[in-house]
Amino acid sequence: MGYRNLSACVRDLERTGQLVRIEAEVDSRLEVAAIQRRVCQAKGPALLFTRVRGCRFPMLANLFGTLQRTRFLFRDTLETVERMLRFGSDPVALLKNPRLWPGVLLSAGHLPPRTVRKAPVLAYRTSIDQLPQLVCWPKDGGPFITLPLVYSESPDAPGFRHANLGMYRVQLAGNRYRVNREVGLHYQLHRGLGVHHAQALRQRQPLPVNIFVGGPPALTLAAIMPLPEDMPEICFAGLLGGRRMEMRPQTGRPAIAAQADFCICGTVLPGKTLPEGPFGDHLGYYSLQHDFPVLEVKAVYHRPDAIWPFTSVGRPPQEDSIFGAFIHQLTAPLIPRLVNGVRAVNAVDAAGVHPLLLAIGSERYTPYEPRRQPRELLTQAQALLGTGQLSLAKFLLIAAAEDANDLDVGNVAGFLRHLLERVDWRRDLHFQTRTSIDTLDYSGPALHQGSKVVIAACGPPIRTLPTGLPSDMPLPSGYTAPRLILPGLLAIQAPPATSPRGEADARIEAFCAGFDAGHPILRFPWIVLVDNSDFCARSLENFLWTAFTRSDPAIDLYGIEAKTQLKHWGCAGPLVLDARLKPHHPEPLQEDPATLRRIEDLAARGRPLHGIL
Repeated sequence: MGYRNLSACVRDLERTGQLVRIEAEVDSRLEVAAIQRRVCQAKGPALLFTRVRGCRFPMLANLFGTLQRTRFLFRDTLETVERMLRFGSDPVALLKNPRLWPGVLLSAGHLPPRTVRKAPVLAYRTSIDQLPQLVCWPKDGGPFITLPLVYSESPDAPGFRHANLGMYRVQLAGNRYRVNREVGLHYQLHRGLGVHHAQALRQRQPLPVNIFVGGPPALTLAAIMPLPEDMPEICFAGLLGGRRMEMRPQTGRPAIAAQADFCICGTVLPGKTLPEGPFGDHLGYYSLQHDFPVLEVKAVYHRPDAIWPFTSVGRPPQEDSIFGAFIHQLTAPLIPRLVNGVRAVNAVDAAGVHPLLLAIGSERYTPYEPRRQPRELLTQAQALLGTGQLSLAKFLLIAAAEDANDLDVGNVAGFLRHLLERVDWRRDLHFQTRTSIDTLDYSGPALHQGSKVVIAACGPPIRTLPTGLPSDMPLPSGYTAPRLILPGLLAIQAPPATSPRGEADARIEAFCAGFDAGHPILRFPWIVLVDNSDFCARSLENFLWTAFTRSDPAIDLYGIEAKTQLKHWGCAGPLVLDARLKPHHPEPLQEDPATLRRIEDLAARGRPLHGIL
């Protein structure tokens, strides 16, 4: 039942033909990350690099690189876990199925961690500079751990019951970190480690933290699961892994995951921060250098057969996209219980996950009204924006299930078409200004600061969407190359952005004011202004990435025939989104050409990556 450690997992994947050993020497700087990204995009096997230049530890890539392989890793437990989560949203259904009780009770027995006296991970000591020094992108600030399992216990209530296991960025060297004595610990908003850190600061005490790398694959998945606060990740790892997680208690410090491959023990000192980053992130840009907490390293351990698993993030889809798809499959049954009336949600991966959230809700408040309009949908939208990591959504688009039996949040193009047929921009835009947004999102006026917009639509269609471009559609000077993205959705190439951060662009306001009644552009309900309309319209994925990672709703939404009435902003004509790169935006990620040439050589006939790439 499940893998006890990572070595057992590697052996099983190799036995079943799902892992390839790469014996050629590779470099942990840029090269292995670029290989991992390409193999993941090719839906290739897991890779075990056995000769990493300057490092004695093998590195494991693409472990979760396909949804099929991820489900294979948890094949012994997945059906039961899915069943338990499904019945968690409907416990009465479980009571009506006594035949399921034995399996559920057996799996529930795997939830509590098992304390052990022996921990293979403590077999050997090493130092930070002896660990794999993985650099994923050319302008990264140093080497990072990209699959870190950061474990802390509540200073107010130590022990497993209130423990947190999260995946928070860890920088091993560079910037102003003291070599082998300090590492950077970057955690984002709405993360459990922040709760423990706040408790420690209130007590004016350092926060002891352990960082695990490797171990049973269930540990990695548990660390990124959006679990309720009363469900410790270490317990869910036991459920998913089919065996109780082995934890070795320590006096005065958090417990250690006994079957991890590596463990960095350290302490977060009160009030100490240092510059961390930059780092190529999952939005497809560099997150810039900022001050974050520092972990003072006390000891570094590893097991005898230690393997260093890693991934590389960048513009979606990447390996973390598989994490998202897997988690969505597991948690989808819980959504209706999470927010009453909500049928489904989709944090759109191609848009960077947090920037765009699609939702299907119910509109049942006023069935007697002759003309339906969003009412209950707005209640549900506000509840979603107050729920865990869903609260980081910038653009929340919500539609009513009653309007179409086939409405599907997974069909992004179909969902957008449904919404654009029904939305009334005078009424259906609802902003939250000066609020928190994702730490990695630089579209707002400052770090962590930005806005949100709810676009809610229900009722019968109010317009027919154009499916082609008019033969003659004059545009203001400087605006060129109109391209149809989807029915009713138009991309236009605009002059480069020059406005200061956090300020509206007077040129876009002039653009919106430059159209007379009857102009063919008014037939398109949504216009997106971009730097390159050909690129934006080339694929739905390009549009989603461009539009929602490069815009802040309160700053970058404009409208033709716009006005504010009773403090509600809307527009009678098309909605206009400014999705150009702004001067304050970080630059998009680009590969290193020399690294790409080396990978091409490794993929040549007779070389180790031939047939994989």
